[in-house]
Parts: sequence; structure tokens; C-alpha cells
Amino acid sequence: MTSTDETPVRVGVFGLLGSGNLGNDGSLEAVLGYLRAEQPAAVVDALCGGPEVVATRYRIPATRLHWYRGEYRTASRVGAIAAKGLGKLVDAVRTACWVRRHDVVIVPGMGVLEATLPLRPWGFPYSLFLLCATGRLFGTRVALVGVGADAIGDRPTRALVRWSARLATYRSYRDALSRDAMRAMGVDTARDEVYPDLAFALPTPPAPELSAFPPPFGREGPPQQGGTPLSPSGLVCVGVMDFHGGNDDRARAEEIHRRYLDGTTQFVRRLVEDGRPVRLLTGDACDAPVVTAILDAVDSPLVTAAETASLADLMKEMAAADTVVATRYHNLVCALKVGTPTLALSYAAKSDALMTERGLGAYRHSAREVDADQLLERFRELEKRSAELRRTLAERNLVTTRRLEDQFTTLTATLFPATDHHHAHALRETP
Repeated sequence: MTSTDETPVRVGVFGLLGSGNLGNDGSLEAVLGYLRAEQPAAVVDALCGGPEVVATRYRIPATRLHWYRGEYRTASRVGAIAAKGLGKLVDAVRTACWVRRHDVVIVPGMGVLEATLPLRPWGFPYSLFLLCATGRLFGTRVALVGVGADAIGDRPTRALVRWSARLATYRSYRDALSRDAMRAMGVDTARDEVYPDLAFALPTPPAPELSAFPPPFGREGPPQQGGTPLSPSGLVCVGVMDFHGGNDDRARAEEIHRRYLDGTTQFVRRLVEDGRPVRLLTGDACDAPVVTAILDAVDSPLVTAAETASLADLMKEMAAADTVVATRYHNLVCALKVGTPTLALSYAAKSDALMTERGLGAYRHSAREVDADQLLERFRELEKRSAELRRTLAERNLVTTRRLEDQFTTLTATLFPATDHHHAHALRETP
């Protein structure tokens, strides 16, 4: 296998890509950037959730992950249940045929080995198992690159995840928590490494000019308190989520969602009462109703919503803010990457681990129990240390860049040994 003077290497990318989750697509974008830089002759295509989006946005051929288009809708009628069951059999054949055509398949980041959000074993865990099993069967190298993992209570899901990880050729994780979770599930992780999340490898947008972002005020300009104008920015980005708890919270899902929405809305209202402009952000298409609910409840010109189609869009918004308060994991990643002081509305251990590693472990608040008073108090504490924390984040980002360079170097040596050898030989021959 070589991409220099023989048949080009065939690389597949796999996952819930192009399905509306910006974090998943950002991870894909980072891997495609790596492939185009280090394996420019590779022939790349995708087996994914949203093939139309992936093909249009990233200009690679893409195939639908599931034969049955209603895969992620709840099946209640006999016909739908039968179609979903048939789809599982068809998908086994389709996945095997797709995998067999490739030398390498990469699963780019994402929380593919966790169940921190509602998940059924016959959904994506089954798809991932098919990928890894057929990869082993046909000798295709399957790489789980910078993925997230966590303890899983549901036994069928845990079994599928464990076997998927065991059958993969290569594994790396986005935090030590993930590696520890897989070890606890019985996976030999002795050779598995931990690197920063792949989204940190995306280009950082240039520092924004204030004029590039229309102020969310009326023509009269920002409000004043006591005759003294507020800060020319003072902008707070609030990243929201259609949060209903995790896989083990299904019985309390609506209660958890109502508490999250009420607490977040009250927090935004308190910011507005302090005269702060607020920019609402999302990380998945399903978050839009939460934005609408907050806009309707607060009803102030100080509160606006951003339209973001990528992690780059999110980073541009967050770079213009004084402070970010966010729920989704990749909202946090984007804020930390651009160096904006951030408070996490944390719903999983992965968010806690990320914030602690970045020196912001003290600035977390549970997404399950959003208390506006406590959140506001912690927010004010964060802002008092803003300058110091910006310096800390800049230092951590330099280390992150070096670690991701190591990740991609290791990936080349593991998945593309022929091209890696050719590259090393060329370097030795260079005078």
C-alpha cells in the first residue's frame, strides 16, 4: 500500500457526520485537513449520517450510513419496527461491502465510545461494531482517533462498545478519562495514547474587529447605568443545548430539561438586567427550540441568536466575547481554543476533565441543576480573573498544538507505514 508510485491508498471516514452536530463535523474537518496535508494522493470517501451535507461541504463522495431512513425515529408501528429490523441486516452487508473497498477507515473523534446522551445499543453502537468487525475480517485498518469514552451502564451497549474498541487497529482518546473507562470495560489500553480533542487542530480565526460583529443594540446604542456607558463589548456568549439528561435519565428527561431551560433562561435574564448583551449559540440543529424559548421568554434587544454552520463560525462568535458560558462539549472546546474565559454548564465527566485540564476546573456548574444565582456568582468570579485566565489558555493552547502534531505523526506511522517510510527516506536524502 502506497500513495507515491502505486495504487493510491483508499481511506474511508465513518460516523454521524453531516447530521447537524457541529462538533462531529469539526472533527471530520480536522482529519480531512490532516489527510490533505500528509496523504494528498489518498482517495477519500465517507459512510455517514448526512451524505448530502458531507459531499457538498467537504467535496468527497459520501454514502448513507443506514439503509432505513427512519433509523433514529422511534418505531411504534409494526411496519416501522419490521423495516428497522430489516435495515439492521441490510446495513451489515452494506457496511461490509464499503469497508472491504478501503485500506484504512478513520473514525474522527466524537464520543463514539460513550453513552452520556440517550442512546440505544441497536443504533450507532451496532453500526460501530459492524465497522470494526468487518475491518478485522477484511484486513482494513480501522482507527478510532481522538475519541471520547465513558462508563456505560447498559449491558448490551457496553458489550458492543467494548468489542468495537478491541477489534479496532488503532485507538487514541481525547482525555485520560476515556482511556480509563475503556480499561475498566476490559479493553487493553497499554498502547493507547491520550491527545487533545481533534477540534483543537482546526485553524484559529483571526482576532475579530468590533465592527465585524453588528452590536445587538438598537440605534440608540448600548444602555447606560448611572450615566456611565457600559464596556464597548461586554458581550457574553451563552451556548445552549437541547438537554434532557443522559442514557440513564430517561424517566426524568422532561424534568431535567425543564430545570435546565428555566435556570438558563433566568441566568440570561439576569445578565440583561445588568446591561450585558447576550449572544445565544448552539452546537447541533436540535438545539434551535431552546434558543427560541429563551428569546421568547426574555424578549430583549440585548439578546440575539447567532446562525452557525461550523466550529469556525462558533469560534468567530466566541472570540468576540468577553466571556462564554456553554453546555455542549465542542462549544467549550471552541471557546477555550480562542482563549476566551469560559464557564461550563457541565453535563458529563468529559466536560469536567476538559475544564480542569485547561486550568478552569473551578468554573463549572451542573447542567442538571441550573441555579441562576449560583451560576451568576461563579460567572462574576470568572470575570474577575479574566486577564489571568486568558494568559493561561494561551499557554495551554501552545502545548495542545504540539500534542496534536504528535497525534498526526503517530497516525501516519500506524496507518500509512509505506508513505511514512517514503517520507522519512526523502528527508534523509535531502542535502
